[in-house]
Parts: sequence; C-alpha cells; structure tokens
Amino acid sequence: MSTPSGTPTYSDCVASLRTSLSFLESSVATLGTGVQDFPRLSSILKTVRHYELIPQPTLAAAEASLRDEIGPFVALLLDRADKHLERQARRIETLKARAELNAGRLSHNPSSSSSGQGVRGSDRNQNTAKRKARDGAKQGGRPLDGGAALRAKVVRQRKEALKYSVERLELEVLQKERELRMRLEQA
Repeated sequence: MSTPSGTPTYSDCVASLRTSLSFLESSVATLGTGVQDFPRLSSILKTVRHYELIPQPTLAAAEASLRDEIGPFVALLLDRADKHLERQARRIETLKARAELNAGRLSHNPSSSSSGQGVRGSDRNQNTAKRKARDGAKQGGRPLDGGAALRAKVVRQRKEALKYSVERLELEVLQKERELRMRLEQA
C-alpha cells in the first residue's frame, strides 16, 4: 500500500517485481520456443549456395564466344563422322557383293568345295579329268593321252577362272550402280 506521502511500500515493490518476473518468464518461454529450431536451420543454411547473378547480355556474349570458338571443331568432327559412316557403308556393300559372288561360285561349282582340301582335292581333279577322258573315248571321241588331258584340264580351269572373273566384274558393276544410286539419293 502507499504511505500518505505517496511513496510505495515494500509490499507494492515485491508485487510489482513478481509481475515483472512473470512477464520475463513468459518472454523467455516465448523466445525459447522461437529459437528452438535454430540448430537445424543453421545446418540447412550452411548447405545453401548463393550465386552471383549475371546480366543477360553478358551471358549471351559468353555463349556466342564459346559457340564461335568450338563451332568449327564440332563441324569438323561431325564431317569426319559422316565420312567414316559413308566408308563403312561402302565397305558393307563391298562385303555383301563379295558374299554374293562367293555364294554364286559355290552354287555353280559344287566340286570347288572339295578342291580346297589340299593334295586329296588335286587327286580328285586328276581323277575327274581321267574320267572325262574315258567318257570322251566311250562317246566316240579319241582318247586323250596324259599331255592332252593335262592341257584340257588347264583350258577348263582357265575357262572357269574367266567365268568367275566375269561374274565378279558383273557383281562389282551392280555394286557400283548401287553406290551411285545411294549417292544420288543423298544429294
């Protein structure tokens, strides 16, 4: 209570102090709940990177400079890759033509598969030549002696080699025509 002179008494001071303490405690509690999440926030904020913003004209100039610098090299590499692909395509076509030629050879001459067997194959060819000479004698032709049979065999082999050469050249012509068509289609 107050004294007549208007000065507060000790009981008023204690009551006022208790009120201030209760306000202070409530403030501390409020601050405690407000800063309770600070350790987690500080760890989150540490991982955040802040970048400097670059003006658009500066960025566009840097992109243009980079494009001008590496553009010719990229074009050169793409050109090389295209040429390499064309070479590989031509090589594939050549291999296909060779395979067709070899398949044609195998289908036209079944005895050629046995002729690649070394000495036995050459013996078979000689036996075949003798057999043909005997067959010619049976059909009313005169029998061939050893030298004539050998010459006949050589002539037959030359004839077959020339036949295969003609077939190979025909296939090469077909291949060149295909390549020319492909080039014309690409152009």
